[in-house]
Amino acid sequence: MSEELTFEQLLEEQESKKIILHTGEVVEGTVFDVKPEEIILDLGCKSDGILSKYEYTNDNSVDLTQAVKPGDKLEVKVLKVDDREGQVIVSYKRVQQEKANQRIEEAFNNQEVLTAKVTAILKGGITVEVDGTRIFIPASLVSDSYEKDLSKYLGQEIDFVVVEYNPHKRRCIGDRKQLLAAKKEEMQKALLGKIKVGDIVDGVVKNVTDFGAFVDLGGADGLLHISEMSWGRVENPKKNFHIGDNLKVLVKDINGTKIALSLKFDDENPWKDANDKFAIGKIVTGKVARMTDFGAFVEIENGVDALLHVSQISKDRVEKPSDVLKVGDEVTAKIVDFNEADHKISLSVKALTAPDADENEDEVPVDIEAVANEEQ
Repeated sequence: MSEELTFEQLLEEQESKKIILHTGEVVEGTVFDVKPEEIILDLGCKSDGILSKYEYTNDNSVDLTQAVKPGDKLEVKVLKVDDREGQVIVSYKRVQQEKANQRIEEAFNNQEVLTAKVTAILKGGITVEVDGTRIFIPASLVSDSYEKDLSKYLGQEIDFVVVEYNPHKRRCIGDRKQLLAAKKEEMQKALLGKIKVGDIVDGVVKNVTDFGAFVDLGGADGLLHISEMSWGRVENPKKNFHIGDNLKVLVKDINGTKIALSLKFDDENPWKDANDKFAIGKIVTGKVARMTDFGAFVEIENGVDALLHVSQISKDRVEKPSDVLKVGDEVTAKIVDFNEADHKISLSVKALTAPDADENEDEVPVDIEAVANEEQ
């Protein structure tokens, strides 16, 4: 019959079963007390595990008493086996850091797409954080187009890939641009597969220049050239169009990935039935749209300008058109020439007054081909 163990023997046996820890070892501990600046853990050994706030997180605003509670399990790394008070100093954030490094290394090797929140805007780019590890994305790799102000990204979750990883130098570089470019290429391919010349599609003005506007068609940009903005003359696209404007545009041409757009719809063509509307001899009224040294262009219908040559402004000699006319003036004149093919019309105020016989003989008709070429 075995002898019963004394209390001292039972205690010694219990103590002998406790594990022996080593510096650098990762163990699981159970929280049994939480203070504002430290967490006390049962590590299964003789000494308590002390986890300071600094070794729990880099975020100084975290309240430990709210972050953890007694009974929680934490995986920690042993930093020091026995301090002066016989305690074990441990770190939680270093375990998380190592896991994060391993996670990022795997993502780098596999070119896996990661998602993380932007935590800081720096002079040369932005910073995201993955499990406590900061990843820098240079400004040139944040977007597929130049962005002067990156502050809009702060707090946003973005997708990116890790293109450079060196844990020894603590260097980790991310790239968002290539994901956007790949997505744009995919959307562009899909768009080009479903649209054709002659289609009318919806778009949003993305950028406006002196020569036209770039319109986002939902997968690719199309160019709305200044000459295709209206049946009439457009002097400055920036006055007529603004970024964000919604448009219905006509697909005029597709050349590879280049899409030419137009707002000159056939049913709005002012030159339809032009032979009847602008027949020689008809009297029309319009407003001076622009002035030149050789005459004035009068808008006789929306999108139709006709030339009133300086020699046809009056029976009296006129040296400069600006001497008697200005932009916005209303003019009534007779159509004296019409070229349907080139969309050119010549007017004469002078012809409204019945000329004397001698004046008829001396009058020389205006060559609107030559005059129009002067404007080019």
